[in-house]
Amino acid sequence: MRGYAGGSLCVPTRRGTQRGAVMGPFGCLRLTEVALVTRLARVDLSTPYHGIDFYCDVAIPFAAQLSVVHDDERVLAFHHTRPFWETHIVVVPKRHIASFTSVTAADEQDMRALFSAVQRVAGGVETAKGAAAVLTNLGVYQDSKHLHVHVHSGPELARP
Repeated sequence: MRGYAGGSLCVPTRRGTQRGAVMGPFGCLRLTEVALVTRLARVDLSTPYHGIDFYCDVAIPFAAQLSVVHDDERVLAFHHTRPFWETHIVVVPKRHIASFTSVTAADEQDMRALFSAVQRVAGGVETAKGAAAVLTNLGVYQDSKHLHVHVHSGPELARP
């Protein structure tokens, strides 16, 4: 987990996703303590995720285990852990924003950073592959209830 200069970051908890501090085995942990514990912990990315916010619960705190293509103070972009296309990158704000349709004026800096990262990632994919598509899902199409943008190219992969 990298520092965030405002707002609260997502941190994993035994009861799901919360912001700010989390109850650990010895009481409440500050974000810096959670960051240290997270760096030492590992998650099994080969098993299916059954929660509601993969990005707060897994991707952001365990980014070192991902194939990261962009990581800054506000945004993480990585190759999808279960890709649908030959090239499939997910770009996600580190601060929890539920959906594109729930964005407010308070999210402006995160949205600017998100779209800037999407533009860089999509431009790189377009240059490398000759084409790229950018999409986000809403409502029941949105499996993980955390705003994220897919950048993809190439043929769709067969799903088991």
